[in-house]
Amino acid sequence: MTPTHDNRPRQRPERPAVESWFLRANLPGQARALWLKITTLGHPAEAGVTEAWCSLFDGDDTAAWRTTVPWPSASISGGDGTPVALRAAGCEWHLDDHGGSSRGRLTGDAGTVAWDLRFSRVDGPLGEPLCLLPSRRLVDGPLPRSKLLTPFPATRVHGTLHWNDTPWEITDWIGMQGHNWQDAHAPEYAWGHCVFTTPDGALTGLAEGATGRIRIAGVTTPRISLLGVRHDGRTYRFDTLVDLWRQDGDIAFPNWTLRIRGADGEALLAMRANPTRMVCLGYDNPDRSRRFCHNSKTAAVTLRVQPVRGHGFELASTDGGALEFLLPDAHVLPVV
Repeated sequence: MTPTHDNRPRQRPERPAVESWFLRANLPGQARALWLKITTLGHPAEAGVTEAWCSLFDGDDTAAWRTTVPWPSASISGGDGTPVALRAAGCEWHLDDHGGSSRGRLTGDAGTVAWDLRFSRVDGPLGEPLCLLPSRRLVDGPLPRSKLLTPFPATRVHGTLHWNDTPWEITDWIGMQGHNWQDAHAPEYAWGHCVFTTPDGALTGLAEGATGRIRIAGVTTPRISLLGVRHDGRTYRFDTLVDLWRQDGDIAFPNWTLRIRGADGEALLAMRANPTRMVCLGYDNPDRSRRFCHNSKTAAVTLRVQPVRGHGFELASTDGGALEFLLPDAHVLPVV
């Protein structure tokens, strides 16, 4: 599938659902990162809203912004071969099959942030669209209700950003762009992503995975995990949803550990965030209930993979991991 197919809008304002497009970028070798997001939230009995988000991570300094506008004042269009255009709250995104751009300005308790960024996919297998579900037929099927696609799992990001009076020159930062949608946020999850690099900036692999509970027919499932790994030109998949005895996803904030086996072998992914370097975001559902997203883009990551065939390998990053926890209570303050 193409990135414009994976990024095409799925939801409508009259339908109770949540849909998000997000972009993150890290300065290689340093604990500095940014995260941008556009979210649409449909309500069953009233007009929906669109939200523009920005979070910044600079060592021990973090900041987050959110601006909410009525859905009719935003514009969400394109997909399936034509560029996707997202416009809301003074923020504009352009997404095509080669990369995209984002520009915007938000003001809040942390002051003002303004950015003008562009990103391009990394050539080769690392940059190919990634779907963690066992089959692409599940993407547009009724189950699971939570969908996650990564049109650009490895990107290079360029541009400028100003946080109050401080400029960030963004040159060859490493990032990714994702897209997800669901009827409502999952009751609980941990999600992680990392593009691994050498000290001189060469890309050596990537991993993306999740552990979470979902609701089916009003019943909350046990924790279900998925993991995709790319290394040395090959993709390793650990995505058998119903094979729970071969996966152990432990969510113990601020740590997430996933041990999982599949047809390609076995893997151990361990991620740890520093709570003092996180932001907490209030994620609203169409029924007005709320969960809290504890978000780090500078998490530590270790990955060990033992393939069925071939040699095992290990990848690590001290501060290049994107790690999110969605929990019923806020463990980091303030909440944006």
